[in-house]
Amino acid sequence: MRRKLNMLCGINSERKLIVDLLAILFGIGSWLGINSVYVQLPLLVGSAPEGWNLPSYLVVIIQLGNIGPILYTAALRIKSFRDSYLIITLLVLGSCAAMATAFVYDQTVHVFGAERSVPLFITVFGLSLVGCTSSVLFMPYMGRFKGIYLITYLIGEGFSGFMPSIVALIQGVGGNGECVLVNGTDPAKPPQYESYTPPPRFGTRPYFIVSSVILAISMVAFVLLDRLTVCRREYAAVSIGNGNNYAYEPSKPTDEECRSQSEKTSSPTEGTLNRTNYLLLMVLISIMCLFGNGFFPSIQSYSCLPYGNVAYHLTVTLSSMANPAACFLAFFVQRNSIRSIVALSVVFVPFAAYALTTAITSPDPPLMHHVLGDILVVACWILLVGLVSYIRLAITTLLRCEGGQTLVWVGVASQLGSLVGSILSFTLVNFTDTFEQYYPC
Repeated sequence: MRRKLNMLCGINSERKLIVDLLAILFGIGSWLGINSVYVQLPLLVGSAPEGWNLPSYLVVIIQLGNIGPILYTAALRIKSFRDSYLIITLLVLGSCAAMATAFVYDQTVHVFGAERSVPLFITVFGLSLVGCTSSVLFMPYMGRFKGIYLITYLIGEGFSGFMPSIVALIQGVGGNGECVLVNGTDPAKPPQYESYTPPPRFGTRPYFIVSSVILAISMVAFVLLDRLTVCRREYAAVSIGNGNNYAYEPSKPTDEECRSQSEKTSSPTEGTLNRTNYLLLMVLISIMCLFGNGFFPSIQSYSCLPYGNVAYHLTVTLSSMANPAACFLAFFVQRNSIRSIVALSVVFVPFAAYALTTAITSPDPPLMHHVLGDILVVACWILLVGLVSYIRLAITTLLRCEGGQTLVWVGVASQLGSLVGSILSFTLVNFTDTFEQYYPC
C-alpha cells in the first residue's frame, strides 16, 4: 500500500534528495532574473517613461536574448564542447545583471527625442540571455539524469517565478491610485487632479539585490550538481557526449518512464513517438509559448490595470505562483498522453479569449469597478499561466524520452514561439490603437 502511495505521489525510494535539492536550486536560476523584473512591473510601469507600454518593450528585449541559444546551437554545429562551463558563465552573468538592475532600474537616457529606460533595458537583456539560453542548455543538461529529476528541475524553474512573487506580495504595491486635488488653495482656477499611489513597504532596489544573491546560490548548486559523485550516480542509462548530445539505452532498467513508453511503440529503438505526434507536440509547445511567454505578458497591463493596481499586482504575483503549482501537479500524474495534452490545450482557449477581451476593451473592460470583475480577471490569468506551464511540462516529459538533442529542439521551438508572440504584441501595442490606457483622473 505504501509503495502504491509513493508511486502515486511520484516518490521514488531510489531517488537522492540531495540531487532533488540541487536540481531545484539550479532550476530557480533559469528564469529568476526575468521573473524578478516581471513581478515588479506593477511598480515599474508607474515610474518608467514608457508607462503601460513598458511590458511590450521588455518582452521584445527578452526575446532578443534568443541570440544566446542561436549562437549556442550554431557553435554546436561547428564543434561540441562541455556545456557545464557555459552554464556557470551564464549564472554568473545573471547574478551580476540582477545586481546592476538594483541600481539603474529608475535611470533614463534621452533617445530619439524622448526619455527611455535604456539602463533597465540593458540589464534585462543580460538577464534574458540566461533565461532564453536555459531552454536549450539548462533543461537539456538535466536530460542526462533519471526522469524524476527533470520534473524536479522544472519545479525549480517554476520556483523562479514563485520566489519573486512571495517577496513581491510582502512588498505590496501600496494600493490603488487615487485622484488628489493639487490646486485646492486657488479658488479662481478650475480644480486639477493628479493620480497618487501610496508607496510599497520597501523599494525595488533591495528586491533586486535579493534576486542577485539567489542567482549566485543557484550557480553554486549547479557546480555541486555537476561535480558531486552522488549526483553522477543518478544519471539515466545514457551515453553522454559534449553539447548535450546523449542517447538512452532502453534495455537498462534505470529509467522506467521511458522504457514503459517505448514498450507501447512498434520500434522502441528509434524513439517512442511517430513523426506526426512528434511534430504535433513541437507545434503545440511553440503555440503555448507564443501566447504564454510572448503575447499575453505584453498586454497584461491593459487587461488588469483598469481594475486597479491591486488587481494587477495580485495577477502578476499569483500567476507566477501558478507555474510551480502546475509543475508540482506533475508529481501526481504518472503519465501524460497526447490526447490529454490536446484536451488541455482546448481548455486553454476560453481563458485566453477572456484575457484578450479585457485588454482590447481597455479602458472600459467588462465588470470594471465591480469586485466580481477583479476576481474574474485575476482568476483568469492564474488559470491561463497554470495551463501553459502544465502543458509545457507534459510535452517536455514526453519528448525527453526521444533522446539525442530533442530537448534542445524543444527549447528552440519554445523560444521561436515566444519570439513571434513578442513581435506581434509589440507591433499591436506600440503602432496601433488596439489597446488603450486607462486614466483614473
